[in-house]
Amino acid sequence: MIKLWENAPIYDASIGQTEPNITPYLLENTVAPCVIVCPGGGYAMKADHEGGPIAQWLNSIGFHAFVLDYRVAPYREPAPQLDLRRAVRYVRHYAEKYGIIKEKVGVLGFSAGGHLAASVSVYNDLGRNDGDEIDKESCRPDFSVLCYPVIDMQTFGHVGSAENLLGENASDEMLEKYSLWKHVTKDTPPAFLWHTCDDDCVPVRNSFEYAKALNQNGVNCSVHVYPHGPHGLGLAEQYEDVSTWPKLCEMWLKYITK
Repeated sequence: MIKLWENAPIYDASIGQTEPNITPYLLENTVAPCVIVCPGGGYAMKADHEGGPIAQWLNSIGFHAFVLDYRVAPYREPAPQLDLRRAVRYVRHYAEKYGIIKEKVGVLGFSAGGHLAASVSVYNDLGRNDGDEIDKESCRPDFSVLCYPVIDMQTFGHVGSAENLLGENASDEMLEKYSLWKHVTKDTPPAFLWHTCDDDCVPVRNSFEYAKALNQNGVNCSVHVYPHGPHGLGLAEQYEDVSTWPKLCEMWLKYITK
């Protein structure tokens, strides 16, 4: 476990959550791209099966990985976003140390973790001068993998994620800001998305709208929608058709990082 800051901004020890950190899953004696994994959990918790097992799969296809332990409710925006931006900067800053290709650092998220990955894809910077040396690195991911992601926070997203991130009485302005499909630009990084058509927790429209926005802005994307499967499948090993997503994603990742 690697702490992202010596003193994390807006961290409150009395809340009882660990300080923001990343757990490394590194390949031995290998220079390779890297993916930071954001487990889902409605911005209320982090699902174990969307963390370590995903990092191990990434290792198996030739990618370094880190699992992000980001802050969740009662923390609100921007705490989780700060944590992922810092993780991207940290990995870039220490890229040579870990054998990571600095220009090939991506993010992968499930459900609310997908919203987090997408929010840092949409809202990022190329470095700051008001922090330490790590903050001078870019926090823009080079690519993203969004697995049944929450994308909207107004009409077809996930109410629990919106309330946990923004509060029960969030303003229309904040709900609109974090309805991420509305803020994609030509500078948003490429994305691989997958969803099940009958997901009754996070509607498939979330993936459709993000992919449509990417396409309209000329950004590479790959979209895979399966006819059946519940929310929160992770590697989906128990579903013969959905379990093909890791192989499809592997091919896309190797294309996008070649």
